[in-house]
Amino acid sequence: MTFLSIFVVLVIEQLKAAPAARVQEWLDTYARFLERQFNGGERRHGVTAWGVGVAVPVLGVLGLQIGLDMVHALLSLLLSVAMLYFLMGFRQFSHFFTDIQLALRADDIERARTLFHAWTGRESSRLSASEIVRLTIEDGILASHRHVFAPLFWFVLLGPAGALLYRLSVAMNQRQAAPAGPEADFAIPRDVFGEFSRLAFEFFDWVPARLTAVTFAIVGDFEDAIYCWRTQAQQWHDAASGILLASGAGALGVKLGKPLPDAIGIQERPELGVGDEADIDHLQSAIGLVWRALVLCLLLLVLLTLASWVGS
Repeated sequence: MTFLSIFVVLVIEQLKAAPAARVQEWLDTYARFLERQFNGGERRHGVTAWGVGVAVPVLGVLGLQIGLDMVHALLSLLLSVAMLYFLMGFRQFSHFFTDIQLALRADDIERARTLFHAWTGRESSRLSASEIVRLTIEDGILASHRHVFAPLFWFVLLGPAGALLYRLSVAMNQRQAAPAGPEADFAIPRDVFGEFSRLAFEFFDWVPARLTAVTFAIVGDFEDAIYCWRTQAQQWHDAASGILLASGAGALGVKLGKPLPDAIGIQERPELGVGDEADIDHLQSAIGLVWRALVLCLLLLVLLTLASWVGS
């Protein structure tokens, strides 16, 4: 049923992609609500918020899927397909690749900047075409992990409850990592409150991030991917992101990272990868890398499913 659920979702998504922006908005609103209700500036408040906002819904879905499976396997399949459709998706970010690529090929830098900002929410008014390409590849690598490969990993382990566990953990961590901004209606700092959310996300992302990086290496330039992983990943500010970006850059044979202009000057970032400077053609190469990685994961899952059938 696991492979069938994933296959059905991928087919449905090609016909009609899930409303990714709406799903992300729901997750952000949910994480913001939990922060407002529980943030008292202490670590135990963050633990409580994570328990109520993540553990309780996940246990509820886990109980539901067990109950449906006892009634009829088809009901469990429908739950898995419905959950995966909203929590996992390749097209949730791939169309931005296509649109940005078309804008850059038409020398429409302003449209490319607008599309990049609409996708990531990041300031893009001062970015050059090559910088947009680099950042698009970087965000695409990270998005493919967080929207496809990591949810798949946890779905295979725990079913739809696993996919929900990962996406809620991401939402809680991203909320605490985001700047408070002028719209914040409370003045309590997030550092202590968000510590548990950060640690929980790092725990649930540790194995999937490394498996995704290995998969990129297998379907790309293996030697360069492993070399960049070993020698460059630790320079990145976030360990898991550094591993994914270094492996992806090495697999593609492209240079990522590098300093960028921001509102106050230059944002220092280490260089990742080896080979060519990023250009428009590398956007298509990045999509191909992700597709090959996804196909490899599905083939492995088919083999595991067949092995389990033969063994039983």
